[in-house]
Amino acid sequence: MANSENDKLVWRALEYEERERSRDWFWALGVIVVTSSIAAIIFENYFFAALLVLAGVLLGFYATKKPELVTYELNPQGLVIHNRLYPYETMRSFWVQQQDTAMNLRPLLFVHTARFFMPVFVIPIEAELAEHIHAIFTAQNIEEVPMREHLSDKIMEALGF
Repeated sequence: MANSENDKLVWRALEYEERERSRDWFWALGVIVVTSSIAAIIFENYFFAALLVLAGVLLGFYATKKPELVTYELNPQGLVIHNRLYPYETMRSFWVQQQDTAMNLRPLLFVHTARFFMPVFVIPIEAELAEHIHAIFTAQNIEEVPMREHLSDKIMEALGF
């Protein structure tokens, strides 16, 4: 769902791809957490055991959480995500990944910012918006640098996250 008025492009997308997880997935998570925690206790690393249990509970909680519908906006000032503005001046580079079903690629916008923590945003886009988004970033003189999803993202996707 996109809306373009004058110098503004607005679209909405889920914050992440929703996945159905079977009971077996949750059983596997529980077995891994319990056995790892027991091993940590055997080695007298109680803090690590507690951390594993906490991580397992949080993973289970977030696995059942439904993704939120996020509104994205490109306007003359910059990129707006959740009503937070990221000015073009803080952006180092961008890349618009086109949809390619043969290579199992979905349309994504990568934005590399000057932020220290999580400097690269990976934003789902609609295939028909790719050229328009590319034109907006190019008009702002932001460098176009090929980027792709990080290996850890692919691993997490394979594990069902």
